Amino acid sequence: MSDHQPAGGVRLSLAEVEELTRRALLACGVDPRNEGAITASVVAAEADGIHSHGLARLPTYCEHARVGKIDGKARPVLDSPRPGLVRVDAKGGFAHPAIDFGLPALCEAAKAQGIAALAVSNSYNCGVVGYHVERIAQHGLLALAFVNAPASIAPMGGTKPVFGTNPIALAVPRAGLDPLVLDQSSSVVAKSEIVVHQQRGEPIPLGWALDRDGEPTTDPKAALAGGTMVPAGGYKGAGLALIVEIFAAWLTGANLSIDASSFADNLGGSPRTGQFFIAIDTGALAGDGSTERLERLFGAITGQEGARLPGSRRTSARQRMAAQGITIPQKLFDTLQAYASAGAAAQRGVELTG
Repeated sequence: MSDHQPAGGVRLSLAEVEELTRRALLACGVDPRNEGAITASVVAAEADGIHSHGLARLPTYCEHARVGKIDGKARPVLDSPRPGLVRVDAKGGFAHPAIDFGLPALCEAAKAQGIAALAVSNSYNCGVVGYHVERIAQHGLLALAFVNAPASIAPMGGTKPVFGTNPIALAVPRAGLDPLVLDQSSSVVAKSEIVVHQQRGEPIPLGWALDRDGEPTTDPKAALAGGTMVPAGGYKGAGLALIVEIFAAWLTGANLSIDASSFADNLGGSPRTGQFFIAIDTGALAGDGSTERLERLFGAITGQEGARLPGSRRTSARQRMAAQGITIPQKLFDTLQAYASAGAAAQRGVELTG
């Protein structure tokens, strides 16, 4: 969780984050029917203190919509090839509205069938994966998600990237409490964290990434310019990335990570990556006393000094961000204002000549 906030930046309330995000997306040609899902994800990331997936990522969203790498007006198409299977084609557009379109059908199918899956293809970066599984768990369902990304991790023993940072996320519903959310990358750190360090002019910790020559680097620019991400736990991280690739790319019919264009530049057209979600109604399987057994498991973790549950910092982050707002670098704020203002000016020109 990237909860560090720059000194001397621009302070924004979450309401102002929402307003700025909406203006920038709409000004860059994103359809109003798609904008809401993207904006909600950005605001949620900032509220949770995951700034690398909030406003820090918005300039890329805006630029890709503006130049047409992502079709901001694409309307996702849903079908159900089998009972319990839901499929959404994002049509080269944003992932967020495609996922939002599929989640109600996924939850309905899981409650009817006991288990269901949602495959999203021809998609794009979906932001914080935990945000999506948490919403499934809020319906009382156990949720699991796999997401692939453009290749940036080499297999163990290799030097050429094959896998993306390929995150996996889990959300577990809890009686009377927020769901437990575990969201982790297959690499030591999500690539977006390196982007944030570059935006702030800060070095990255040694061990996060390698440069194009395969040497460890603390320079975020060198890591992003032809470098590779370090897999978490070596062989284990690379193995996890392969598992995610099978579910999120191969099973969904999306682009493999090696075939996906970058999330970071304007080259190559839509990445057309994929997301895969599984939702399970646990009632028929977990049996009597399942709530107590789950809390016993969690208690065995939290009862140890220094130990905590995954995602437990989100609650305190949400309270802090709601009360204090966030602070972003002046340069990032100016960039977002420029996108919003340029688009608004262009729209006024259309109205004057229309």
